[in-house]
Amino acid sequence: MAVVLTESGAFTIAAKDGLYVSAADAETVTGWALKPEGMCRDELCVPLASAARRGGAVDLAAFWRKLGNPVVSDRGGEVWVLGTGAESRADALAGLAAPDFSLPDLDGEMHTLSALRGKKVFLTTWASW
Repeated sequence: MAVVLTESGAFTIAAKDGLYVSAADAETVTGWALKPEGMCRDELCVPLASAARRGGAVDLAAFWRKLGNPVVSDRGGEVWVLGTGAESRADALAGLAAPDFSLPDLDGEMHTLSALRGKKVFLTTWASW
C-alpha cells in the first residue's frame, strides 16, 4: 500500500515496484484514464512507453514526470507526492485577476487597482498581529 498526496487530496492505494498502480487507481488519483493510446483526459492522450505499462498496471511516477511534474517519495516508497509543475502553476497564476479595490496613498489621494490595469503593480501588505 502507498499513500499518494496530490493537490486533490490524499489517496491510499495498492502499489508495487515503486508506483505501479492499477488503471482504476491511476484514474482516481490523477483523473487520467488508461486507454490503448496512453493516459487520456477528455480528448487529450499522452502516449506511454511500454516499460510504463505492466499487465494493466501503470507506472504513475513515470507518467507524472512525463507531464513535466515533480514526483518525490520517502525511502521506502510508502508515501508519494505528485506535485504540480512550474509551467502549470505559471499558467494558473497568469489567468488570475485580483479583485478591484481602492486605497489612499500617503497624501490621501485615492488609487483604484483597475485604473492601473496593464501596468506593473507591486502590492505589499503588513499587519501588526
